[in-house]
Amino acid sequence: MKLTLAAHGRIRSGPERELVDDYLARTTATGRSVGLGPAAELEIDNRALKSKTDESRALAQALPPGAVLVLLDERGKALTSRALADQIGRWRDDGRREAVFCIGGADGHDRSVLPQPDLILAFGPAVWPHKLIRIMLAEQLYRASAILAGTPYHRD
Repeated sequence: MKLTLAAHGRIRSGPERELVDDYLARTTATGRSVGLGPAAELEIDNRALKSKTDESRALAQALPPGAVLVLLDERGKALTSRALADQIGRWRDDGRREAVFCIGGADGHDRSVLPQPDLILAFGPAVWPHKLIRIMLAEQLYRASAILAGTPYHRD
C-alpha cells in the first residue's frame, strides 16, 4: 500500500526538507517487507490559490481514486503510534492500494469540497507549524512501518 503525504506549498532545501526525505526513505525501506510503500510526498502548488476552499479543491483533484483519505486536523482523533500502525495495517489488509495523509493550508481543510475522510487525525489539540507537522507525519509513517515490520525502533 502506497503511503502519500500531501501538503500545500513546498519545503525548500534545509533541515526540514532533509528530515522529511529521510523519514519517507526509511518508511519505503522498512515497509517493503510488510506490503507498505513506497512512501511519497505530494506538494500542491498553492501560490495561485486564494482561499481554503480553493486549496481543498486542488487537494481533492490530486487524490487518486479509491485512496484512503486521512485529514490532519487538531480537532481530529488522537491515536497512539501503535493504534495508527494498526489502522494502516487494517487498510492494507483490506486491499486498499494507497493512503493519502493530507495536511491543510494555514486555514485548514474545507470539508465541503473533499471526499468523506476515512480518518481525521490529530497530533494533539495544539496547532503545529506547517513544516514541523510534515516532519512529524513523515516520522509517524516510518514508525508505523517499523511497528508493523516488528523492528525495535518503537518502544511501548
